[in-house]
Amino acid sequence: MKDKILIVDDAELNRDILTEILEEEYTIIQAADGRTALSIMEKQVEELAAVLLDLMMPEVDGFQVLQVMQEKKWIEKLPVLIISGETAIKAEKKCFEYGVSDFIKKPFDNFLVKRRVSNVVNLFQYQNELEKKVEKQTETLRKQYRLLQMQAEKLHKSNENIVDILGTVVEYRNLESGEHIQRVKGFTEILAKELMKEYPEYGLTEQQIHTIVTASSLHDVGKIAIPDHILMKPGRLTKEEFEYMKSHTTRGSEIIAHIKDVWEEDYQKAGYEICRHHHERYDGKGYPDGLAGEDIPISAQIVSVADVYDALVSERVYKSAYSKDEAFHMIVTGECGVFSPKLLECFRNVRKEFEELADRQK
Repeated sequence: MKDKILIVDDAELNRDILTEILEEEYTIIQAADGRTALSIMEKQVEELAAVLLDLMMPEVDGFQVLQVMQEKKWIEKLPVLIISGETAIKAEKKCFEYGVSDFIKKPFDNFLVKRRVSNVVNLFQYQNELEKKVEKQTETLRKQYRLLQMQAEKLHKSNENIVDILGTVVEYRNLESGEHIQRVKGFTEILAKELMKEYPEYGLTEQQIHTIVTASSLHDVGKIAIPDHILMKPGRLTKEEFEYMKSHTTRGSEIIAHIKDVWEEDYQKAGYEICRHHHERYDGKGYPDGLAGEDIPISAQIVSVADVYDALVSERVYKSAYSKDEAFHMIVTGECGVFSPKLLECFRNVRKEFEELADRQK
Protein backbone atom coordinates (compact mmCIF):
# COMPACT_ATOMS: atom_id res chain seq x y z
CA MET A 1 0.00 0.00 0.00
CA LYS A 2 1.35 3.45 -0.92
CA ASP A 3 1.89 5.64 2.18
CA LYS A 4 3.84 8.68 0.97
CA ILE A 5 2.14 12.08 0.90
CA LEU A 6 3.68 15.00 -0.99
CA ILE A 7 2.83 18.42 0.55
CA VAL A 8 3.49 21.33 -1.82
CA ASP A 9 3.23 24.81 -0.31
CA ASP A 10 5.57 27.81 -0.29
CA ALA A 11 4.50 28.55 3.31
CA GLU A 12 6.65 26.46 5.65
CA LEU A 13 4.11 26.84 8.48
CA ASN A 14 1.36 25.22 6.35
CA ARG A 15 3.67 22.34 5.42
CA ASP A 16 4.62 21.76 9.06
CA ILE A 17 1.02 21.85 10.31
CA LEU A 18 -0.15 19.37 7.68
CA THR A 19 2.88 17.18 8.36
CA GLU A 20 2.06 17.08 12.06
CA ILE A 21 -1.56 16.11 11.31
CA LEU A 22 -0.70 13.31 8.84
CA GLU A 23 2.69 11.93 9.86
CA GLU A 24 1.27 9.23 12.14
CA GLU A 25 -0.35 7.51 9.15
CA TYR A 26 1.84 8.57 6.22
CA THR A 27 5.43 9.27 5.28
CA ILE A 28 5.57 12.97 4.45
CA ILE A 29 7.60 14.57 1.67
CA GLN A 30 7.68 18.37 1.49
CA ALA A 31 8.21 20.71 -1.46
CA ALA A 32 8.39 24.50 -1.13
CA ASP A 33 7.59 25.21 -4.79
CA GLY A 34 6.02 23.70 -7.87
CA ARG A 35 9.29 23.01 -9.68
CA THR A 36 10.58 20.91 -6.79
CA ALA A 37 7.26 19.12 -6.53
CA LEU A 38 7.34 18.11 -10.22
CA SER A 39 10.92 16.87 -9.84
CA ILE A 40 9.86 14.68 -6.91
CA MET A 41 6.85 13.34 -8.79
CA GLU A 42 9.00 12.54 -11.83
CA LYS A 43 11.06 10.20 -9.66
CA GLN A 44 8.51 8.92 -7.15
CA VAL A 45 5.07 9.17 -8.74
CA GLU A 46 4.49 5.40 -8.38
CA GLU A 47 5.24 5.61 -4.64
CA LEU A 48 2.94 8.52 -3.78
CA ALA A 49 -0.49 8.05 -2.26
CA ALA A 50 -1.61 11.68 -2.70
CA VAL A 51 -0.46 15.26 -3.33
CA LEU A 52 -1.58 18.21 -1.19
CA LEU A 53 -1.06 21.24 -3.43
CA ASP A 54 -1.15 24.97 -2.81
CA LEU A 55 -2.29 27.04 -5.79
CA MET A 56 -0.60 30.37 -5.04
CA MET A 57 3.16 29.87 -5.32
CA PRO A 58 5.91 31.91 -7.04
CA GLU A 59 7.40 30.88 -10.40
CA VAL A 60 5.62 27.53 -10.92
CA ASP A 61 2.18 27.80 -9.29
CA GLY A 62 -0.35 25.08 -8.49
CA PHE A 63 -2.19 25.40 -11.81
CA GLN A 64 1.05 24.86 -13.72
CA VAL A 65 1.73 21.77 -11.62
CA LEU A 66 -1.75 20.49 -12.41
CA GLN A 67 -1.18 21.16 -16.12
CA VAL A 68 1.97 19.01 -16.15
CA MET A 69 0.27 16.29 -14.10
CA GLN A 70 -2.56 16.21 -16.60
CA GLU A 71 -0.23 16.10 -19.60
CA LYS A 72 1.75 13.22 -18.10
CA LYS A 73 -1.50 11.54 -16.99
CA TRP A 74 -0.26 11.30 -13.40
CA ILE A 75 -3.46 12.82 -12.12
CA GLU A 76 -5.41 9.79 -13.36
CA LYS A 77 -3.64 7.58 -10.80
CA LEU A 78 -2.51 10.10 -8.17
CA PRO A 79 -5.15 12.09 -6.22
CA VAL A 80 -4.62 15.80 -5.64
CA LEU A 81 -6.12 17.78 -2.76
CA ILE A 82 -5.89 21.56 -3.06
CA ILE A 83 -4.68 23.53 -0.02
CA SER A 84 -6.81 26.66 -0.10
CA GLY A 85 -8.14 29.57 1.83
CA GLU A 86 -11.21 31.23 0.34
CA THR A 87 -10.94 29.85 -3.19
CA ALA A 88 -13.03 31.59 -5.84
CA ILE A 89 -15.71 29.52 -7.58
CA LYS A 90 -13.97 30.04 -10.93
CA ALA A 91 -10.69 28.69 -9.53
CA GLU A 92 -12.45 25.68 -8.00
CA LYS A 93 -14.09 24.87 -11.32
CA LYS A 94 -10.72 25.09 -13.04
CA CYS A 95 -9.23 22.72 -10.45
CA PHE A 96 -11.97 20.17 -11.03
CA GLU A 97 -11.43 20.45 -14.77
CA TYR A 98 -7.82 19.36 -14.17
CA GLY A 99 -9.07 16.35 -12.20
CA VAL A 100 -8.53 17.53 -8.61
CA SER A 101 -10.13 15.18 -6.06
CA ASP A 102 -10.88 17.47 -3.09
CA PHE A 103 -10.04 20.67 -1.18
CA ILE A 104 -8.46 21.18 2.25
CA LYS A 105 -9.60 24.52 3.63
CA LYS A 106 -7.60 26.83 5.89
CA PRO A 107 -7.53 27.05 8.87
CA PHE A 108 -6.83 23.32 9.07
CA ASP A 109 -9.06 21.08 11.16
CA ASN A 110 -7.19 17.91 12.19
CA PHE A 111 -10.19 15.58 11.85
CA LEU A 112 -11.30 16.96 8.48
CA VAL A 113 -7.79 16.92 7.05
CA LYS A 114 -7.25 13.30 8.11
CA ARG A 115 -10.67 12.22 6.88
CA ARG A 116 -10.44 13.97 3.51
CA VAL A 117 -6.97 12.62 2.81
CA SER A 118 -7.91 9.13 3.98
CA ASN A 119 -11.09 9.05 1.91
CA VAL A 120 -9.35 10.16 -1.28
CA VAL A 121 -6.33 7.88 -0.81
CA ASN A 122 -8.50 4.84 -0.08
CA LEU A 123 -10.77 5.57 -3.04
CA PHE A 124 -7.88 5.89 -5.49
CA GLN A 125 -6.05 2.85 -4.17
CA TYR A 126 -9.23 0.79 -4.40
CA GLN A 127 -9.78 2.10 -7.92
CA ASN A 128 -6.18 1.35 -8.93
CA GLU A 129 -6.35 -2.16 -7.46
CA LEU A 130 -9.65 -2.75 -9.22
CA GLU A 131 -8.16 -1.58 -12.54
CA LYS A 132 -5.19 -3.91 -12.05
CA LYS A 133 -7.55 -6.80 -11.38
CA VAL A 134 -9.57 -5.91 -14.47
CA GLU A 135 -6.36 -5.68 -16.53
CA LYS A 136 -5.24 -9.06 -15.21
CA GLN A 137 -8.63 -10.62 -15.93
CA THR A 138 -8.68 -8.99 -19.36
CA GLU A 139 -5.25 -10.42 -20.16
CA THR A 140 -6.42 -13.83 -18.96
CA LEU A 141 -9.46 -13.54 -21.23
CA ARG A 142 -7.23 -12.48 -24.13
CA LYS A 143 -5.06 -15.55 -23.60
CA GLN A 144 -8.14 -17.78 -23.43
CA TYR A 145 -9.53 -16.12 -26.56
CA ARG A 146 -6.23 -16.65 -28.40
CA LEU A 147 -6.28 -20.28 -27.29
CA LEU A 148 -9.86 -20.69 -28.52
CA GLN A 149 -8.87 -19.08 -31.81
CA MET A 150 -6.02 -21.55 -32.21
CA GLN A 151 -8.34 -24.44 -31.37
CA ALA A 152 -10.94 -23.12 -33.82
CA GLU A 153 -8.30 -22.81 -36.54
CA LYS A 154 -7.17 -26.38 -35.87
CA LEU A 155 -10.78 -27.54 -36.05
CA HIS A 156 -11.31 -25.63 -39.31
CA LYS A 157 -8.18 -27.23 -40.71
CA SER A 158 -9.30 -30.64 -39.51
CA ASN A 159 -12.70 -30.18 -41.17
CA GLU A 160 -11.05 -29.11 -44.41
CA ASN A 161 -8.68 -32.09 -44.31
CA ILE A 162 -11.62 -34.47 -43.88
CA VAL A 163 -13.39 -32.85 -46.81
CA ASP A 164 -10.27 -33.04 -48.99
CA ILE A 165 -9.72 -36.71 -48.12
CA LEU A 166 -13.30 -37.64 -48.98
CA GLY A 167 -13.12 -35.60 -52.16
CA THR A 168 -9.89 -37.32 -53.21
CA VAL A 169 -11.46 -40.72 -52.61
CA VAL A 170 -14.30 -39.76 -54.94
CA GLU A 171 -11.89 -38.50 -57.62
CA TYR A 172 -9.95 -41.77 -57.67
CA ARG A 173 -13.13 -43.80 -57.45
CA ASN A 174 -14.68 -41.91 -60.35
CA LEU A 175 -11.51 -42.05 -62.50
CA GLU A 176 -11.81 -38.37 -63.35
CA SER A 177 -8.87 -36.04 -63.95
CA GLY A 178 -8.29 -35.33 -60.28
CA GLU A 179 -8.89 -31.65 -60.93
CA HIS A 180 -12.69 -31.68 -61.05
CA ILE A 181 -13.04 -30.90 -57.34
CA GLN A 182 -10.57 -28.00 -57.51
CA ARG A 183 -12.35 -26.56 -60.53
CA VAL A 184 -15.77 -26.85 -58.88
CA LYS A 185 -14.35 -25.14 -55.78
CA GLY A 186 -13.00 -22.33 -57.95
CA PHE A 187 -16.25 -21.85 -59.88
CA THR A 188 -18.22 -22.01 -56.62
CA GLU A 189 -16.10 -19.26 -55.05
CA ILE A 190 -16.40 -16.97 -58.07
CA LEU A 191 -20.18 -17.39 -58.27
CA ALA A 192 -20.77 -17.12 -54.51
CA LYS A 193 -18.82 -13.87 -54.23
CA GLU A 194 -20.77 -12.36 -57.10
CA LEU A 195 -24.05 -13.45 -55.48
CA MET A 196 -22.98 -11.89 -52.17
CA LYS A 197 -22.25 -8.61 -53.96
CA GLU A 198 -25.36 -8.49 -56.17
CA TYR A 199 -27.94 -10.01 -53.81
CA PRO A 200 -27.18 -9.18 -50.15
CA GLU A 201 -30.60 -10.54 -49.18
CA TYR A 202 -29.07 -14.02 -49.16
CA GLY A 203 -26.97 -12.92 -46.20
CA LEU A 204 -23.81 -14.55 -47.48
CA THR A 205 -20.60 -13.69 -45.62
CA GLU A 206 -16.95 -14.35 -46.43
CA GLN A 207 -16.89 -17.11 -43.81
CA GLN A 208 -20.04 -18.73 -45.19
CA ILE A 209 -18.59 -18.61 -48.69
CA HIS A 210 -15.39 -20.24 -47.43
CA THR A 211 -17.47 -23.01 -45.84
CA ILE A 212 -19.53 -23.54 -49.02
CA VAL A 213 -16.42 -23.61 -51.20
CA THR A 214 -14.76 -26.16 -48.92
CA ALA A 215 -17.92 -28.28 -48.66
CA SER A 216 -18.38 -28.23 -52.44
CA SER A 217 -15.68 -30.92 -52.55
CA LEU A 218 -18.25 -33.31 -51.10
CA HIS A 219 -20.92 -32.89 -53.76
CA ASP A 220 -20.26 -36.30 -55.34
CA VAL A 221 -19.14 -38.21 -52.26
CA GLY A 222 -22.13 -40.53 -52.66
CA LYS A 223 -20.55 -41.95 -55.81
CA ILE A 224 -18.39 -44.02 -53.47
CA ALA A 225 -21.45 -46.26 -53.10
CA ILE A 226 -22.20 -46.57 -56.84
CA PRO A 227 -21.08 -49.88 -58.48
CA ASP A 228 -18.22 -49.71 -60.99
CA HIS A 229 -20.28 -51.02 -63.91
CA ILE A 230 -22.59 -48.01 -63.56
CA LEU A 231 -20.14 -45.34 -62.40
CA MET A 232 -17.55 -46.03 -65.11
CA LYS A 233 -19.83 -47.13 -67.92
CA PRO A 234 -18.56 -45.47 -71.13
CA GLY A 235 -21.92 -45.38 -72.89
CA ARG A 236 -25.40 -44.12 -72.07
CA LEU A 237 -26.92 -45.48 -68.86
CA THR A 238 -30.14 -47.47 -68.93
CA LYS A 239 -33.15 -46.04 -67.12
CA GLU A 240 -32.54 -48.36 -64.17
CA GLU A 241 -28.83 -47.52 -64.09
CA PHE A 242 -29.56 -43.79 -64.20
CA GLU A 243 -31.99 -44.11 -61.30
CA TYR A 244 -29.30 -45.88 -59.33
CA MET A 245 -26.75 -43.22 -60.29
CA LYS A 246 -29.12 -40.51 -59.03
CA SER A 247 -29.02 -42.13 -55.61
CA HIS A 248 -25.50 -40.74 -55.11
CA THR A 249 -27.22 -37.61 -53.76
CA THR A 250 -29.04 -39.40 -50.94
CA ARG A 251 -26.18 -41.82 -50.29
CA GLY A 252 -23.76 -38.90 -50.04
CA SER A 253 -25.93 -36.98 -47.60
CA GLU A 254 -26.28 -40.13 -45.49
CA ILE A 255 -22.51 -40.48 -45.36
CA ILE A 256 -22.18 -36.86 -44.21
CA ALA A 257 -24.92 -37.30 -41.61
CA HIS A 258 -23.20 -40.35 -40.16
CA ILE A 259 -19.84 -38.62 -39.69
CA LYS A 260 -20.29 -37.20 -36.20
CA ASP A 261 -18.20 -35.51 -33.50
CA VAL A 262 -15.52 -34.33 -35.94
CA TRP A 263 -17.46 -31.68 -37.88
CA GLU A 264 -18.27 -28.11 -37.08
CA GLU A 265 -22.00 -27.67 -37.48
CA ASP A 266 -21.75 -25.24 -40.40
CA TYR A 267 -19.46 -27.59 -42.36
CA GLN A 268 -21.73 -30.57 -41.80
CA LYS A 269 -24.83 -28.57 -42.71
CA ALA A 270 -23.30 -27.20 -45.93
CA GLY A 271 -21.88 -30.61 -46.86
CA TYR A 272 -25.24 -32.30 -46.31
CA GLU A 273 -27.17 -29.67 -48.30
CA ILE A 274 -24.71 -29.75 -51.21
CA CYS A 275 -24.56 -33.55 -51.37
CA ARG A 276 -28.30 -34.01 -51.31
CA HIS A 277 -29.53 -31.05 -53.34
CA HIS A 278 -26.93 -30.14 -56.00
CA HIS A 279 -29.11 -31.86 -58.64
CA GLU A 280 -32.33 -30.08 -57.65
CA ARG A 281 -33.62 -27.59 -60.22
CA TYR A 282 -35.34 -24.25 -59.73
CA ASP A 283 -38.55 -25.44 -61.47
CA GLY A 284 -38.82 -28.47 -59.17
CA LYS A 285 -37.82 -31.00 -61.84
CA GLY A 286 -34.56 -32.04 -60.25
CA TYR A 287 -33.81 -34.80 -57.75
CA PRO A 288 -33.87 -36.39 -55.20
CA ASP A 289 -36.59 -34.35 -53.43
CA GLY A 290 -38.05 -32.25 -56.23
CA LEU A 291 -37.39 -29.02 -54.36
CA ALA A 292 -38.24 -25.83 -56.23
CA GLY A 293 -37.24 -22.17 -56.06
CA GLU A 294 -35.68 -20.89 -52.89
CA ASP A 295 -36.58 -24.09 -51.06
CA ILE A 296 -33.30 -25.34 -52.53
CA PRO A 297 -30.47 -24.31 -50.16
CA ILE A 298 -28.41 -21.53 -51.73
CA SER A 299 -25.22 -23.51 -51.13
CA ALA A 300 -26.55 -26.33 -53.31
CA GLN A 301 -27.78 -23.90 -55.98
CA ILE A 302 -24.34 -22.34 -56.32
CA VAL A 303 -22.49 -25.66 -56.46
CA SER A 304 -25.04 -26.98 -58.94
CA VAL A 305 -24.12 -24.32 -61.52
CA ALA A 306 -20.40 -24.83 -60.86
CA ASP A 307 -20.71 -28.62 -61.23
CA VAL A 308 -22.75 -28.45 -64.42
CA TYR A 309 -20.38 -25.95 -66.03
CA ASP A 310 -17.35 -28.09 -65.25
CA ALA A 311 -19.10 -31.24 -66.47
CA LEU A 312 -19.86 -29.52 -69.79
CA VAL A 313 -16.39 -28.13 -70.50
CA SER A 314 -14.57 -31.30 -69.36
CA GLU A 315 -14.03 -34.53 -71.26
CA ARG A 316 -15.60 -37.56 -69.60
CA VAL A 317 -15.57 -41.28 -70.41
CA TYR A 318 -19.08 -40.96 -71.78
CA LYS A 319 -18.74 -37.65 -73.72
CA SER A 320 -16.42 -35.13 -75.33
CA ALA A 321 -15.94 -31.66 -73.86
CA TYR A 322 -18.19 -28.83 -75.04
CA SER A 323 -16.65 -25.47 -75.84
CA LYS A 324 -16.87 -22.78 -73.19
CA ASP A 325 -19.23 -20.81 -75.39
CA GLU A 326 -21.51 -23.83 -75.83
CA ALA A 327 -21.45 -24.56 -72.09
CA PHE A 328 -22.39 -20.99 -71.24
CA HIS A 329 -25.38 -20.96 -73.61
CA MET A 330 -26.57 -24.42 -72.55
CA ILE A 331 -26.77 -23.23 -68.94
CA VAL A 332 -28.44 -19.85 -69.53
CA THR A 333 -30.97 -21.30 -71.99
CA GLY A 334 -32.01 -24.06 -69.61
CA GLU A 335 -30.72 -27.03 -71.61
CA CYS A 336 -29.19 -28.39 -68.40
CA GLY A 337 -32.20 -27.68 -66.24
CA VAL A 338 -33.68 -24.49 -64.82
CA PHE A 339 -31.53 -22.40 -62.46
CA SER A 340 -32.40 -19.37 -60.34
CA PRO A 341 -32.72 -16.16 -62.42
CA LYS A 342 -30.58 -14.34 -59.85
CA LEU A 343 -27.91 -17.00 -60.03
CA LEU A 344 -27.96 -16.92 -63.83
CA GLU A 345 -27.53 -13.14 -63.77
CA CYS A 346 -24.47 -13.60 -61.57
CA PHE A 347 -23.23 -16.37 -63.88
CA ARG A 348 -23.47 -13.99 -66.84
CA ASN A 349 -21.53 -11.36 -64.89
CA VAL A 350 -18.66 -13.74 -64.15
CA ARG A 351 -18.59 -15.59 -67.46
CA LYS A 352 -15.08 -14.33 -68.24
CA GLU A 353 -13.75 -15.45 -64.85
CA PHE A 354 -15.28 -18.93 -65.35
CA GLU A 355 -13.67 -19.23 -68.77
CA GLU A 356 -10.27 -18.04 -67.49
CA LEU A 357 -10.38 -20.60 -64.68
CA ALA A 358 -11.38 -23.35 -67.11
CA ASP A 359 -8.39 -22.46 -69.32
CA ARG A 360 -5.96 -22.42 -66.39
CA GLN A 361 -7.09 -25.85 -65.18
CA LYS A 362 -6.59 -27.61 -68.53
